[in-house]
Amino acid sequence: MIKVKDSIYHRIVIKFGTSLLTGGSKRLNPYIMSSLVAQVAKLQKQGREVIVVSSGAITLGRHQLRLSRKIKGIPYRQVLASIGQSRLMRAYNQLFSEYHITVAQALLAKADLADRASYLNARNTLLALLELRVLCIVNENDVVAVDEIKQANFGDNDNLSAMVANLVDADLLLILTDVDGLYTADPRQHPDAELIPEVTRIDSRIRRLASGTSGKLGIGGMITKIEAAKLATASGITMIIANGLKPDTILKVADGEAVGTRFLPATSKLESRQRWMLSGLSTKGKLVVDSGAVMALKKQQGSLLAAGIEQIEGKFRRGDIVNICDTEGTRLGCGITNYSSADIDIIKGEKSGKIAVLLGHDYGSEVVHRNNLVIL
Repeated sequence: MIKVKDSIYHRIVIKFGTSLLTGGSKRLNPYIMSSLVAQVAKLQKQGREVIVVSSGAITLGRHQLRLSRKIKGIPYRQVLASIGQSRLMRAYNQLFSEYHITVAQALLAKADLADRASYLNARNTLLALLELRVLCIVNENDVVAVDEIKQANFGDNDNLSAMVANLVDADLLLILTDVDGLYTADPRQHPDAELIPEVTRIDSRIRRLASGTSGKLGIGGMITKIEAAKLATASGITMIIANGLKPDTILKVADGEAVGTRFLPATSKLESRQRWMLSGLSTKGKLVVDSGAVMALKKQQGSLLAAGIEQIEGKFRRGDIVNICDTEGTRLGCGITNYSSADIDIIKGEKSGKIAVLLGHDYGSEVVHRNNLVIL
């Protein structure tokens, strides 16, 4: 078995495409789904953290209505998605329950991640599900995402999976489809096409190779997978396109075996995260904390609680980035705040249990959660 050097993937986002889940038919294939679920369950048992981005709801909706042809237009697509979503989740719930794994559903629209507070809510929820060992199934909220609003939808689950991987700081984004990866030509039309095992840079040549290759049932194609790879690798995340129909593909990839096409990250995750949060370009304010909070943040890798905050500077909203400093003005780091400056001014120095009473609302006991902190 050939392994990719130093490939240790702990937090993995896996995308199941429609062409994979259907096996080329017009309905979801229970055998294929069972195989995929069994592999994900094994990763969970190993202690890995997994999020699944799944297509298939529209296909299920079309099958439920016994439609023999595709009906074009956004309202119909939304109708099919709304019919199919519950059935898709029921299928996953039944399959994962055999392994005593609890599943949850997250429906995301692009607007959810464009808004600061919604981005923070989505990130916190997904990270909490991972911490609780709940298997989250993510899909685009097709019922409310519409094409008429410019860039209001992800367009396909390839790009959505890259956004989710970025959202949770994944180690790996694995996009499973019904082909082995990116080829020098379309393997369905050119038998002599060669698989490209590794891509170090996404340039015009790679884009040309990806153009024109599309699944029969999915709305995306190889070009959307390249777009997803560009986003993922720019976030410091490795992405792999592989054939999910082959035995144990998920397990082989997770164990570092060279499978499919591997896209190397353009930067390290640490660099990507630090550049964004520590650059100061998005910083809206400052929190001054006491010695106890300094100890909790630097030595214990804890969250920042209201009790440790002595004063605030600047006006900012929930979801903004703020600097964190000690009483002598030394910058400890920065983080995404769960509360606005007005809220923190009221709760600073107080115990977390008083937050709901003092504010009339409660976004959690942490002013800045440890998952949203970068400490220098």
